[in-house]
Amino acid sequence: MEDKERTGISDRIWNFFASVKLTVVILIILPLISIIGTIVEQQADQATNIKLLTKFFGDSAAPAVYNIFVKLGFMDMYRSWWFLGILILFSINLIVCSLERIPKVLRVINNPIKPLKENVIKTLPVKKELSIKADLKKVRDEILNRLTASRYRVFESTEEDSVQLYSQKGKYTRMGVYIVHLSILLIFVGAIIGARFGFRGFLNLGEGEYSTVAYARKGGKIEKIPLNFVIKCNWYNTEYYYGKDTPREFQSELVIIDGGREVKKKVIEVNSPLKYKGITFYQSSYGMLEDAIGTFILEVTPKGGQGSILRLKLGESFEIPGTNVKGIIVDFSPALGRNPETGALTTYAETMVNPAVAIEFDEPGKKKFKGWILKRYSETGVLPDGSQINFLDYWGVEYTGLQVVKDPGVGIIYLACIIMTLGLYVSFFMSHKKFWIRLAPDTSGGKGYVKIIFGGTASKNRLSFEREIDRILSKASRAIEGSTQRSAGAEGIKK
Repeated sequence: MEDKERTGISDRIWNFFASVKLTVVILIILPLISIIGTIVEQQADQATNIKLLTKFFGDSAAPAVYNIFVKLGFMDMYRSWWFLGILILFSINLIVCSLERIPKVLRVINNPIKPLKENVIKTLPVKKELSIKADLKKVRDEILNRLTASRYRVFESTEEDSVQLYSQKGKYTRMGVYIVHLSILLIFVGAIIGARFGFRGFLNLGEGEYSTVAYARKGGKIEKIPLNFVIKCNWYNTEYYYGKDTPREFQSELVIIDGGREVKKKVIEVNSPLKYKGITFYQSSYGMLEDAIGTFILEVTPKGGQGSILRLKLGESFEIPGTNVKGIIVDFSPALGRNPETGALTTYAETMVNPAVAIEFDEPGKKKFKGWILKRYSETGVLPDGSQINFLDYWGVEYTGLQVVKDPGVGIIYLACIIMTLGLYVSFFMSHKKFWIRLAPDTSGGKGYVKIIFGGTASKNRLSFEREIDRILSKASRAIEGSTQRSAGAEGIKK
């Protein structure tokens, strides 16, 4: 009784996981809950998601709904225990379903093909009959050659007055769907490994600054993630389209310092990240540091002379080589523009969209004058005496926003995508084809005729299989008829 009870319980558990209904339920649940993960910004700060929830639930209810969502794990849904649990349940369901059905498929695959009786051949889904005037051996040889040329391994069975040719191809294509199952399981494994042992964080690094940690939002809080090495930002730069304030390119030069020495340096931009020890740094955002005091980098070139690079702070002075002209940096604007109504110069943005430095010039015996030199427009730095001052950068006031990602399962996912492509190709474009061709004298057509009876099956793409067989038989028929006519012609010449 106990053994029967154990058997009954184990059977019920197995049948539960082997159920197609369970598969359908999971496939409905996954996209439905993924809608929540799409609407709610994952790993975002509290204010952002409360503002979003306010649109759906109102100002008073939004904070309470946010707290509920945090407890349910909706703010980092794809790493939550219950979402991973659904993936594991789906994986078990997929494995059990496959184990349930693979033995049946293997029996079909391993079942050797054998000759069939004429009446059975005529009942197969793909069937054809035709009669050709030729001797049996010639028909047999020509069809056999055509089948061999089409890469069929043909078996032959001889009866009293007939010959049967039979073959199969693509028997292992029946495993295509299980190759797809394997790829799905590998995707889940990669996703679970990535969620368990990886992270997705952020890091804002000012020019010249370094960090040994990244940051991630978990449960509405920001946590530090050790990198186990040092990452430093040498500089950040934004390129704009000429005459417009539309960014064209974002660039940061990052340096990896490990074990006290520089081991890697790279200028990153969008779609060209820096990778080190399984951690990837993507160019994500940028901005200006609050209350930062930077360094103005100027290129000063006297008329007909060589240029020199100067690094100065606000209020510091310099002299143009070979002249008596002195300059002092008196002001800075991150975005200098002209008011369209009053014509006055004004700062129209808080970020370095159109940076400009104001320099006051002093030359003995002449009146002092002040000019604004724009970084993006070098012509604004030409002085009356022909000297040139280029505003190259205001270093140390901008930060680069980095997205920091570690996903140890991504390699498995890439492999799974390759396997899935192979499995889908096998499943949709290849099939298990079997056929039998019986050749026998055709007494109804007269003496010297051979009757060809063809019957076959295809697990899929039946129309393609029919076209292939039509092509093989028509080529064989034309070759036999041509050979017969040549033989008849040769006999006529002899006579």
